[in-house]
Amino acid sequence: MLKGRVHKYGANVDTDAIIPARYLNVSDPAELAGHCMEDIDKDFVTKVRPGDIIMAAANFGCGSSREHAPLAIKAAGVSCVIAGTFARIFFRNAINIGLPLLECEQAVNGTESGDILEVDLSSGKIKNLTSGKVFAARPYPDFMAKLISSGGLIEYTRKRLANRRI
Repeated sequence: MLKGRVHKYGANVDTDAIIPARYLNVSDPAELAGHCMEDIDKDFVTKVRPGDIIMAAANFGCGSSREHAPLAIKAAGVSCVIAGTFARIFFRNAINIGLPLLECEQAVNGTESGDILEVDLSSGKIKNLTSGKVFAARPYPDFMAKLISSGGLIEYTRKRLANRRI
């Protein structure tokens, strides 16, 4: 169960807005986190707290394919991203690094910045603790849930390989 405060943005938040291209020579997640969302919300890194949730209208993560974008979000302490829709390559990159994403247009329409959400990834249930509204996103299939709970594709693969050695 995830619980956090919402930071809400509009549609078409591209990967350059999530992590500006001038930082693409950086590979340290902590340093990337220090610049997360700075071109769309210069105060994001001072406002975000561990467990907080990014929410956006539609097509979140569009633009250039780069793993830096979900890495910056995850390293900033964001527990999940909820949007009406995601750019497919961003979706794939986020799942591969263990950053949960949920598509739920109704939750986006029924939530404001600053609201507190409780998210159950196993059921897809999104409860807005501020308004009392409850929304339903489609839960992940088992294989994707295992990737996310393992912390991403690399950790998932390490665990599988370790289990073969026993």
